[in-house]
Amino acid sequence: MSPAVPLTYVRDRREELVTLALDLLAIDTSNPPGDTRAIVTEIEGFLDPLPVDVKRFAVDPAKPNLLVGIPGESDRTLLYNGHLDTVPFEADAWTHAPLGERVEDRVYGRGATDMKGAVASMLLAIQAFAATDAEPPVTLLFAFVSDEEVGGDAGLPALLEAEKLDADACVIGEPTCEAGRHSVTVADRGSIWLTLEASGEGAHGSRPMLGINAVDRLYDAVETLRDRFGSRRLDIAPKVEPIVDESVEYYAPSLGEDVARDLFRYPTINLGIFEGGDAVNSVPQSARAEIDIRLTAGVETPDVLSEIRSCVTDCEGITITDVSWSVGTAEESDSPLVEAVTSTAADVTGERVFRRSATGGGDAKTLRNAGIPTVEFALGTDTVHTPDEYVPVDVLVDNAAVYTRLPAVWASQTAP
Repeated sequence: MSPAVPLTYVRDRREELVTLALDLLAIDTSNPPGDTRAIVTEIEGFLDPLPVDVKRFAVDPAKPNLLVGIPGESDRTLLYNGHLDTVPFEADAWTHAPLGERVEDRVYGRGATDMKGAVASMLLAIQAFAATDAEPPVTLLFAFVSDEEVGGDAGLPALLEAEKLDADACVIGEPTCEAGRHSVTVADRGSIWLTLEASGEGAHGSRPMLGINAVDRLYDAVETLRDRFGSRRLDIAPKVEPIVDESVEYYAPSLGEDVARDLFRYPTINLGIFEGGDAVNSVPQSARAEIDIRLTAGVETPDVLSEIRSCVTDCEGITITDVSWSVGTAEESDSPLVEAVTSTAADVTGERVFRRSATGGGDAKTLRNAGIPTVEFALGTDTVHTPDEYVPVDVLVDNAAVYTRLPAVWASQTAP
């Protein structure tokens, strides 16, 4: 077996890593429009001197993806995934440069934490393997993708559709810390997005008793959903129970223990859009609402949706005109991948690393549904999507250390 990459290689390249992160931050990849051509070219330039396999893949010319491969001693493949696009920013709201600025031990910029900083750390890990004699114990594949922030199809979904991601496990560099606590996200929540429409009968606002108010009907229907389902304890699968317990412990300091517990033990129901009526002095004849319902992994979303349909049937004048849904996914909390990422991160940081569920869902769910065991991990800050988003320099270095050490730990977890 080839020698492991000494972590001093990563630690000694602290300033190089900062420069690399700033180079990525300097390129505006706000989505929309989500143009990643310039940043992909920048990354290709960084990788060009290294003996690694680099390929572009694009279904949208403005949103290319980059695949980087490093052969290992085993054909078992560990995939690293990072997205190159960011959410937009309003420069006037920032006190530091939104396209990258170092101030003492912090690197500021849109994407510093979510997630160009983690991408820079992954690139240093690639350099660490390629520039030393340390052949990784498993094959490594890096997918730097576009279009993640808007849930578009030009990034990860396009790579999966084209069968470009043949991997046995994946770690996504999404930030997974909050208020100084570290975690690996090993699960996500299922969702039901409903569009409800109400019909009524118009009348003059001075004589509302002569009409039927569609807004009233719709609001009553939303309250009925909340009453019937919002207080109903979820039937969570036994394998997810340890994840729920640790998730509650993780979120309790910021949300409060009761709120954190309810977040996973009960559905959440959010009325996101409510529209109806044309004038203050008219009884509205129609109204429309969009509702976001979330369910903990291990809950059968179709069963809940069937009950919701029955509930809506009981509400006069209400119809479901659109619905989309997903089932929450989870890794076993003691799986080889989870054990490897958790133990590696704990060794590097010297601190506890929680194994918890995300409150939403993203690319990890897509990969798990494609049959690739997946977790999310990156040290960072809770400044994601905010003005003056930043990442400490020490965090960039620690992430690179975790990503460099991980293949050997994962290989030992999966060895026959």
